[in-house]
Amino acid sequence: MKKMLLQEDNCMRITSVLFILFSFCCLPDTSLYAGASEGGSEKGIVNIQKAYENIQDISGGFVQKSHIKDLKRTETFHGNFLIKRPLKMKWDYKGEQPQEVLINNDRITIYQKMEKQAFTGKFDRDTYGQAPIALLSGFGKIQEEFSVSEKNGRLLLKPKKQMGGILSIEIEPSDGEFPIKSFTIYDSFSNTIEMTLKDVRINTGLKDAVFDLSLPKDTTTFEHNP
Repeated sequence: MKKMLLQEDNCMRITSVLFILFSFCCLPDTSLYAGASEGGSEKGIVNIQKAYENIQDISGGFVQKSHIKDLKRTETFHGNFLIKRPLKMKWDYKGEQPQEVLINNDRITIYQKMEKQAFTGKFDRDTYGQAPIALLSGFGKIQEEFSVSEKNGRLLLKPKKQMGGILSIEIEPSDGEFPIKSFTIYDSFSNTIEMTLKDVRINTGLKDAVFDLSLPKDTTTFEHNP
């Protein structure tokens, strides 16, 4: 039972960190909202997209609060992330359960440092189907996949069809250089993940080599394609 709950937490963790990749790479073109009202959710999406237009890479830190209902507790994680267009990401969790999620174009690797093991596989729509991870790889657009509304100054995204158990995603905009301050994912099992981004830097010139897979020699690697 404990193993299953930990796997559930692991899945939610990956979904949350990949959502920011989706928002970075896949927000709709502002021309789709030509003539839309200047208030509410349309304006929020347009403002975020405008801020993204000149961003090629982002990096920074994060704090993640995960509430898993069956575990009856909330856990806090922290770490650093790197993202580069069109489809490269490295998300490094620190602390007692260190873990690294790496996406490099059509490959995904999840490296569990304490267990000295890594799971690697193909990253595409055929592999991940309609799960949220598929959207994050650039196969969807917000206005096609979500109903968007505004709630207390935040954007509320609700999937138009089943999406891996996700009920809604709430985005808190930022007044800073990077347009997203935080986002919260709610799922059908009453679990929530809140991700707050910190010290975000844009266009620092991240090299492709940063996203190359480099694991310690004593790591056991498993090929995993769901």
